[in-house]
Parts: sequence; C-alpha cells; structure tokens
Amino acid sequence: MTTTNLPNNAALARAATPSAPFGTDVTWTNWGGNQSATPAFTVRPRTEQEALDAVRFAIREGLPVRAVGSGHSSSPLVQTGGVLMDMSALSAITGTDKGRRRARALAGTTISAFGDPLWEQGLALGNQGDIDKQQIAGALSTSTHGSGKDLGSFSSSLRWVKLINGYGEIVEIGEGQLRELRAAQVALGTLGVFLEVELAVEDRYYLQEEITYPTWSETAATWQTDIDANRHYSFLWCPEDGSCELLDLPGAPGQSMANRSYTKRYNIAQVQDEREISRTEGARLDRSYRIYPGGFTTPFHELEYFVPSEHGLAAVEAVQELIRTKHSAQRYPVEVRWVKADEGYMSQFQGRDTTVITLTTEPGTDYWPFFRDADALLQEFEPRAHWGKIHFMTRKRLERLYPELDTFIQIRREFDPRGIFLNDHTRALVG
Repeated sequence: MTTTNLPNNAALARAATPSAPFGTDVTWTNWGGNQSATPAFTVRPRTEQEALDAVRFAIREGLPVRAVGSGHSSSPLVQTGGVLMDMSALSAITGTDKGRRRARALAGTTISAFGDPLWEQGLALGNQGDIDKQQIAGALSTSTHGSGKDLGSFSSSLRWVKLINGYGEIVEIGEGQLRELRAAQVALGTLGVFLEVELAVEDRYYLQEEITYPTWSETAATWQTDIDANRHYSFLWCPEDGSCELLDLPGAPGQSMANRSYTKRYNIAQVQDEREISRTEGARLDRSYRIYPGGFTTPFHELEYFVPSEHGLAAVEAVQELIRTKHSAQRYPVEVRWVKADEGYMSQFQGRDTTVITLTTEPGTDYWPFFRDADALLQEFEPRAHWGKIHFMTRKRLERLYPELDTFIQIRREFDPRGIFLNDHTRALVG
C-alpha cells in the first residue's frame, strides 16, 4: 500500500466551498424532517481530489465519515458527529456507450439528470421509481427501485464504481471482481465514498400510461394477471376517500377512493413522431423518464418492507386489516410494487422475486405504534426492509434473512478495517 501525506485542517478548508462552512454549527436535516445530525465538519467537495483530501483528513484525525445525497432516507444512515460529505457538487453524466448500453455518472448526479443526456445518445434508465430527486450513489447504496416483475432495482444495474476506501485510496471495482461488486451494489455507504459509477442501461423507449381506479375486490381478482401482463404495474390502496391527495395524486372522478386502488400500468409504446406525445392526465404517452416520476412532492415518512412475491397478496390484506381494526386513523395509501430478484449481498431482493409494501405517515406525527405493529404483523412473511426507510432490522434478523451477510461484512472490513465509514446505525447492522 502506498503512503501519502495526509492533509491538514487548511486542506480541509480548501475542500469546502464558501457556501459550505464547516464546524459544529452546521446541522443537517433530511427531507422528511425526522433525522438530523450536527457533524464536526461538513464538506462539499467540488472535485475528486477535494473528496480524497477530506477522507484523508478524517482518517488522520480519527473521525468517522458519512456521505449524504439528497436526504430522502428516513432511516439514520447519514448521522455522524465526524465528517459529513455532501456530494451534490460532483454531478455529471461522464460517458455513455450505446453499443454496450452503459452510462457513467458522478456520485452526486440526481436520477432526474440522467434523462435528457441519455436520451440524446439513444439510451435510457431501465426503470425508475416515483421520485427522481435522489442522487445516484444514495439510490444505489439503499437499493432504491421502481416496479415491474422483470425489472431490477437501481443497484442491480451497477457494473463499475470508483470509490475512496478506508485507507484513503481511490479504488475501482468492476465486473472482473464480482465478489466485491456484489458488495458494492448495496453497501449502505460502508465500503467508502462513491465518486463515480457505471450503470447498465437500455435503448431509449416510450411508455404509455394507464391509470385506473378499481375496487379492492377487483384489484385482488386480477392480481397475478396485472403483474404478468404489464412492464410496470403498481398500485396504491386507499383506506379513505382523501388518501390519494396526501401524496399529490388525483382520485377517481366522481367516485369515493375508499377501499379503491390508484393503479398504474406503464407499457412500451412505439412512437414515430414526438408530436404523438400526450400529456393527458391518466393516459400519458411520453419518453420513459418523463412517465415514471409523479406526485409524492410533499414530505412524508415511510416504512417499506419486502416479502417473497408468492406471499404478496396475503401480506397486503393483513396490512389492510391492521389499518381497519387497530390503526383506523392511518389515512395514507398503501403502495404495492414488484421487483425482480438480484445478487447483491445486502440487496432486499437478493435471491427472491419480491412484492414491495410501503406504509406512509405524516411528518410530525407519532408513527412508531403503527410501524411497530406493521413490523410485527409482517414477520410471518420473512420481510426484508428498505435501508433508506424506517425499519426495525437487527443483526440477528440479518443473519437469518441475508445468506451472504458474512461475505459482505468480510469485504466491508477489507475496504475499511478501522470502520471510519460506520455510524451507530450501520455499526449495529454490519460492523
């Protein structure tokens, strides 16, 4: 291993922009407002070298390091009393390869920033979720996803990453290092600070949207048909009439939404001329990256659990019964989606096709009783949790649910033997 002089405090100061003061008075708060931290230093690197200088400073001073993206996580992933690295200035699409269907981007690039540049090169992301404001490194680190039984999460598309490890070195992981790559695909920020990534992408495509409002009995009756017949299928079950509006979504015209589903189907459409594009509400026809995001602009808190697809309907109906009987004050929709199995060691989808169940609550409310009961209720279905959402995962649960946990922990220690990229939350899980 090479020896490099470590920077002093002045070097750290140079790594912070004038608008990014560093010190104990800089408090970070997440998008939903339920997580905050006051790090010793907040750094906004503008270059790879500035990011490297900051990590080396932290190593020399014995300070922990956590990177932060757009702050959409509801779990305590970011908190640190050491060095908080805001990567938002490292944002750009750095390369595309249409023949190989690959795209590279800096870690702070938001999902929304991929759309136009990739399209101009004849490419597009293979899938997206409801929100496109997350930075790509954060989306990868938590296995953020869209919906579709044959579509994987963002993490499953990672093919190469450049990062700063716990030795203060810049290293690369590619497809020739599958063991390390499968750890990096969902790493919770514990292997190091991501600088640049390469994703597998697709030839660009258009999507036709279909929004419908079936009753719950109708939704359940066509459950498997809808999953199998659509590229993207998802729905939000509404416990009461005003549920959709809480997520900025329109309800059924002239009908109560109580016990109905706001259902989304997206399928590939052939477009010869973009004058065919339609932005009619509920039946849009447009470029893929313009169709996926919608609604969900108001902050909220979420618990999101993942159950094997064969148990999806039973798990959803169990949650519905919990809301009707014990938590009738819960007004937000229950969102249901599907994701294809992958091989990331810490992926929620590792080794199993998955039904995703998302529970949402309002900021400022005491969501713990509802979420605790939902967690207990779903245990019979062997649920995994979204790392970026509120959850109750423990090391003991991980040992049961993640067959490659020991492999991941071994690799994490190889990349960061002193644990500088851990915080209290991640140390309890994978330290």
